[in-house]
Amino acid sequence: MRPPSSDGDEAPPRTQVHLVRLLSGFRALRVRNYRLYWTGQLISMTGSWVQVTAQALLVLQLTNSPLAIGLVASFQFLPVMLLSLFGGVIADRAPRYRMILLTQTLAMILAVIFGSLVGLGIIQLWQVYLLALLQGIVNALDTPVRQAFAVELVGREDRPNVVALNSIVFNGSRIVGPALAGLLIGPLGIAAMLYLNAASFLAVMIGLLRMDTGQIAQEPRPPARVISQLREGLAYTWRTPEVLLVMILIGAIGTFGYNFSVTLPLIGGFILHTSPASYGLLGAFLGLGSLTAAVANAYMGSFTPRRMIIAAAAFSLLLGAVATTSNFAVAAALLFALGFAGISFTTAANTVIQLRVPDDLRGRVSSLYFMLFAGSTPIGGLLIGVTASFFGVPDALLICATLCLLGVCAALLYQRSIPRHVSPQTLDICGDLERQP
Repeated sequence: MRPPSSDGDEAPPRTQVHLVRLLSGFRALRVRNYRLYWTGQLISMTGSWVQVTAQALLVLQLTNSPLAIGLVASFQFLPVMLLSLFGGVIADRAPRYRMILLTQTLAMILAVIFGSLVGLGIIQLWQVYLLALLQGIVNALDTPVRQAFAVELVGREDRPNVVALNSIVFNGSRIVGPALAGLLIGPLGIAAMLYLNAASFLAVMIGLLRMDTGQIAQEPRPPARVISQLREGLAYTWRTPEVLLVMILIGAIGTFGYNFSVTLPLIGGFILHTSPASYGLLGAFLGLGSLTAAVANAYMGSFTPRRMIIAAAAFSLLLGAVATTSNFAVAAALLFALGFAGISFTTAANTVIQLRVPDDLRGRVSSLYFMLFAGSTPIGGLLIGVTASFFGVPDALLICATLCLLGVCAALLYQRSIPRHVSPQTLDICGDLERQP
């Protein structure tokens, strides 16, 4: 009989098991095309957050006005509200690979123009508004295409992991971008940050050009009228309870809560009175909480409606708590928790959309999701700017937190109205998928 193995003999297998479990959260990266895309997005999104931080500080320098901050966000996201549904139709009809190359090139050109205006010292507020509007048009066309394209690069069994890894990109860049901007704006200036963002788009384009396009399988879409395709996507959302539940929540949280391009500058400038470096740290703490949640979600096998609603409620309460403190350390801790709750909610919501919706409708339903999540910013951003101008920043944030909570209550009421034989479909979407042969 073989003697029992010593601890030293057992260690390698245990180490291997732990390593396999650790890497399982990043399993979609084994697909080369997605790995190239993911890496390019990580660099590009970091550059985008550098520009967001620099743009907010520029507007504060030009105006010192909460309303101006809100108007910049309104101009940037107004095209998303008006055009993202049409972007979803394009995502379901046009070659997504070529569309992303086009939109990323346009975004890079806009960043170069912005940096040149600032570098030459001729930037004016109306030019910031115009560039924000043009960037919003590009985003309205780009985002639904990118969301549909990312899950197209891998097999269906890896799609839940792709949603989580995309969230890691978004939130990892939210840590690095603001912190990098806060460190570099002082010695290099705002124009250099905008040029840095322009250069970051090259990473996406290089990754796309190195892909094996023969492995990107997009089924041909039969031509149809745009209005009929829009109607089809909206009708599907309306008659699918789990998708409609997501839209109710994302509409409330997106409109009144997820306006960080407006709220963070106001918190830093009018509540905490931060320096550029400290302002960058606020964004970094928010991003660190978001990244922590994104990594945790990468290892989760299921996302239930209850977990999604709890995360939305926690986000609403934490947003209200941020409004009540003027201490930097407390605010940083609350922003960390706020980021964690926010990504726990949005990852669950986006996973439902990416897995529940058929391939031929995903672009249109994703565009509705994006319209409610980001396209509603003109409403929320303008509300925050106007309310803060009249009543102060803390009261404006408290009002928004209350409206978010009302949206959560509406989602709870709708969930209770769903027939019991329908709602279990959503209880373990990711788990059901993983159990498929």
